[in-house]
Amino acid sequence: MKKSNLVVKMMAICTLLFSINTQAQDSISVLFVGNSYTYVNDLPNVFKQLTGSLGDEATVDSKTNGGFTFQNHLVDPVTMTKIHAKPWDYVILQGQSQEPSFPFGQVNANTLPPAVALADSVYANSFCGQAMYFMTWGRQVGDPQWDSINTFYKMNNRLRNAYVRIADSANASVAPVGVAWKYIIDNHPTINLYSPDGSHPSLEGTYLAACTFYASVYRKNSTGATYTAGLNPTVAGILQSAADLSVLDSIDTWFLKGKADLTVADFLASVNGQTVQLTNTSEHAQSYVWNFGDGASSVLVDPTHGFTADGTYPVELIALRTEALNSSLWKSQLA
Repeated sequence: MKKSNLVVKMMAICTLLFSINTQAQDSISVLFVGNSYTYVNDLPNVFKQLTGSLGDEATVDSKTNGGFTFQNHLVDPVTMTKIHAKPWDYVILQGQSQEPSFPFGQVNANTLPPAVALADSVYANSFCGQAMYFMTWGRQVGDPQWDSINTFYKMNNRLRNAYVRIADSANASVAPVGVAWKYIIDNHPTINLYSPDGSHPSLEGTYLAACTFYASVYRKNSTGATYTAGLNPTVAGILQSAADLSVLDSIDTWFLKGKADLTVADFLASVNGQTVQLTNTSEHAQSYVWNFGDGASSVLVDPTHGFTADGTYPVELIALRTEALNSSLWKSQLA
């Protein structure tokens, strides 16, 4: 072969086990890892009930300890057991209410590393799983101990920016509850989102969080949910709309991904005569299928392939998150 021309096509597939029925019901499993902001008013159950009323299905579990930081969860064996209990579709990660709002250097040293490590544990457990951070809200009067966060708006903005930065570092996503919170405070101040302590959520606050998680996980509107958690339907509708606006107008900002989006197929090719050395640079994949365009294939990570004749060959890599593949699936995807 005097000259090899490689036409590259790349595919990323996340193979999921699911049952097919006649209803368009989207079923997911969600683990909430957090603290009192999550367990007050039982946010996981409110999310589950809300999801069901919209025609979808969620299996939920939680690991919540009052005041727990990301570091507390990282070193807690019960948290790790929960994360590894099953291949969760989503693991929601929430830090202590103040920690992401602290000074930049402090967050880098004490918050970012364990937050990323928790996301890594999610991916180590299941390549099809997604880590999603729970962007919390500023306290009603901020934190008076620190000038930089001594109002709601200051604290809320610091939390917003920190959670986006953490998610970017961890290849994760964000449910922007704090952004929806600000929208309600700015546009519907008569709706009280706080419990009397000015920190934890009222039922309205928890419902707003649940709507935000629904919009973030499913990437579709929570508006129209018939489950209102006992709230006035008009108030519930306002909270639904606030969540949808906060999430769906800024999907890229929050790194929101579908079930297959985290797997990226990519590779480099080095041609030497009739031999091609392929270097796999895919992200978040466990299994690989190479098709060399001449009828040959390989499941090696970094194969070397020799061509026997001159020509232009489409070299294709399929990167998957499951270790076991069904050959009929390969054929259907390659057809």
